[in-house]
Amino acid sequence: MTLPRRTFLRLTASAAVLPVVPRIARAETYPSRPVHVVVPFAAGSASDILGRLIGDKLSQGLGQPFIVENHGGAGGTVGAAMAARAPADGYTLLISGNADAVTATLYDKLSYNFLRDFAPIAGIARSPLVLVVNPSFPAKTVPEFIAYAKANPRKINYGSAGVGSIVHMAAALFEVEAGVQMVHVPYRGMAPALTDLMGDRVQAIFSTMPPAVPHVKAGRLRALALTSAAASDALPGLPTIGQFVPGYEASIVEGLSAPKGVPEEVINILNKAVTTAVADPQVKAKLTALGTAPTPMTPADYGVYMTKETEKWAKVIKTAGLKAK
Repeated sequence: MTLPRRTFLRLTASAAVLPVVPRIARAETYPSRPVHVVVPFAAGSASDILGRLIGDKLSQGLGQPFIVENHGGAGGTVGAAMAARAPADGYTLLISGNADAVTATLYDKLSYNFLRDFAPIAGIARSPLVLVVNPSFPAKTVPEFIAYAKANPRKINYGSAGVGSIVHMAAALFEVEAGVQMVHVPYRGMAPALTDLMGDRVQAIFSTMPPAVPHVKAGRLRALALTSAAASDALPGLPTIGQFVPGYEASIVEGLSAPKGVPEEVINILNKAVTTAVADPQVKAKLTALGTAPTPMTPADYGVYMTKETEKWAKVIKTAGLKAK
């Protein structure tokens, strides 16, 4: 049978459109069921607080539950490995950030490669750390701290939230950039580390902001400087370490990633939703109260950031001779 030319062209055009339909439908209906957000740290951590805050806004904006699941352990690698094994369908996401840039070099045998096995979705927030000391410590400024450390090599014990934590890495970077030697004392979290700092059992901590700021304001700790490039409204007037150690910068940036292979249209839906969420006045207020600033990024920008962070911390880890135990 010979088809009329007009009928043949109409059928051909329809056939050409068919392969596109499932992809469009998939984007229009995403998400059609609950989405699981893996937080690779314990409940109550900064990542957990951020994950739940963003998860709630994504649930409201996209009409499906975004269920936060804590899978902590081994510097965040347990949760990241779990997310890496999940189907690349957009229904398993990972709260990601500097920790993934650090573990890429710190751990010898990971079952995944973050830059290879994850697709960047969006940046969420950036927060500085703060160098705090016991009020009895003789140094009241960063230059005085450096001078004391050089005059007393390996006499300053600094606490951290564990080997490879950003708190540890910020101190290691400071040692490299300032040319000082200190002794690392790892803890299982910031709370016990700060308790020992207030008890003068360690002398310094490059602490995350939320647990340290109340102690600073109450006079139980002395803040010397921020690790970020910019000031923070949480501790107004406090200088940055970079003002005294040129080029020094160590911030916590957290974002959202997914197993590699998630359709681009799904990534774009999620990026738009996250960007809208962090622009919400209530969310911005909550982030500010935590000493954190909204940091929206496109998928491409977040991917570039994570690549640069991985390279940066790889140099520090190799220079300092660090390894996860």
